[in-house]
Amino acid sequence: MGKIFKGQTALRITLKTFCDLEGIKSAAIKYRKPNRKTGDFSAAVGDVAQGVIFYECIEGDIDASGWWAFWASVTFADGRTAVGEVAKVFVWNEGK
Repeated sequence: MGKIFKGQTALRITLKTFCDLEGIKSAAIKYRKPNRKTGDFSAAVGDVAQGVIFYECIEGDIDASGWWAFWASVTFADGRTAVGEVAKVFVWNEGK
């Protein structure tokens, strides 16, 4: 994968949950920014059987340079939840 830059919008964040997503209620990609603030992006399911979720970034999503942390969070129809391991990604300033 190439570098990710602050302000980039041509970006799809994809995570593999390693669980079957048949009948889930919701999926999210949670994040922690370099300034330690947290939040989440509502994710879509890319592959139910393989457990792949993704989010297409829009303007304003990737708004800080530095180390970001991303992880999956899934809520099943019966109320059970599952979270994934953290993936750390460095976001660069343009021109670096």
